[in-house]
Amino acid sequence: MTATTSKVTWVSGLRFIGGTGSGHGVIMDGSQSDDPDGSLGPSPMEMLLLGLGGCSAIDVVHILKRMRQPVEDCQVELAGERAAEPPRVFTNIHAVYTVTGAGLSSDRVEEAIRLSADKYCSASVMLGKSVKITREVTVVDTAGDAGAD
Repeated sequence: MTATTSKVTWVSGLRFIGGTGSGHGVIMDGSQSDDPDGSLGPSPMEMLLLGLGGCSAIDVVHILKRMRQPVEDCQVELAGERAAEPPRVFTNIHAVYTVTGAGLSSDRVEEAIRLSADKYCSASVMLGKSVKITREVTVVDTAGDAGAD
């Protein structure tokens, strides 16, 4: 079993600094929009969506490179719907993947996303046990862009 460590430290108000065992940090903020100082960082639930998107995007790029696909860019936009009452868990998450490259195979891109969702992305597999996650894929072929103005 592999251990992952993190530490969350209160700064002030509803602001916290998160630190990872690998030495990285992030500000998280639960402040409301009427806070005079504004929000200084993502909320913990936004961080959860970012973690899902990052985990999956890393997998997709890695898998496509192993498939020798000419991936140039990968973006994942996520929208999460939350329950109206506490604990306000995510009830649905929709992920829109836009993968760009010259001559990318749409079938290979869809396979990479499926492998990430079903097998490799820990966040996707874990969240998928309690949240309905839907996915949409757009492949942008840049092969015809050569010489364009």
